Amino acid sequence: MGVERGSGKALKQMLKRCSSLGKKSNVDVNFNGVPKGHFVVYVGHSRSRHVIPISFLTHPIFQMLLQQSEEEFGYFQDSGLTIPCDEHFFQSLISSINP
Repeated sequence: MGVERGSGKALKQMLKRCSSLGKKSNVDVNFNGVPKGHFVVYVGHSRSRHVIPISFLTHPIFQMLLQQSEEEFGYFQDSGLTIPCDEHFFQSLISSINP
C-alpha cells in the first residue's frame, strides 16, 4: 500500500508550499504559534490540532495519511489540513516516525 503515482505531482506541490513556510521571515515562531519548519494538521472528528515537523512530509507513513486526506477532503481544505483517522492511532503513527 503506497502513494499512487497520479498524486505525485500534487504531493510535490504540497511539499514545496510547506517547505517554504519558514523561509519567509526570520521569526522562529509565526503568529499562530507554529515553530519554523513545522506545520499544523487537524486529526479526527474532534479536529485536534497537532504541530508536525515538515520533515514528516517525505515519510511513507505520513504520505499515506496525506493520500487518505486528499481522497476524503481534496487538496484544497478551507479549514486546514485534516487527517481522517482516530487520534490515538495518529499519535502512535507519529511516535513511530519521531526519531
